Amino acid sequence: MARYIDEILQPGERVLYSTNAHWIFYFPAILAWIAAFALFVLSGQTTVNGLVILCLIASGVVALAALFWTVKGWFHRFTTETDVTNLRIVHKTGFIKRRTFEMALDKVESVDVNQTILGRILNYGDVTINGVGEGRETIRTIASPLAFRSSITTR
Repeated sequence: MARYIDEILQPGERVLYSTNAHWIFYFPAILAWIAAFALFVLSGQTTVNGLVILCLIASGVVALAALFWTVKGWFHRFTTETDVTNLRIVHKTGFIKRRTFEMALDKVESVDVNQTILGRILNYGDVTINGVGEGRETIRTIASPLAFRSSITTR
């Protein structure tokens, strides 16, 4: 499956920078996998039959939730693209229901980056693009937001 940006490039337009949703979307899944593994190990450590069965059932339920969150995080990352070309900014989310945002670089008034402490440590954040006469668009939880901002503001 081709990337969205490759399908919409205009003649003479080239991609300068690409980023994606940050891997932090996998965080709930990672915690759930750890909990499922801990419950599974606990089931092997206990000697009470009823508790063994309870731990195994709980481990299975948590593993199913972890699998759901893993697929959900992967699908979000797979269906989200954020690119800067020499002419515009393009952001696309969704697979069947698609939402796109495009803004010409000459219409960008300012680019704001908002990062939490964890976002600074793990290099993710929200980027708000303010356009001249075109409003405002916030792109949430993208990887390397400062590099993304630099690719927009440096011409």
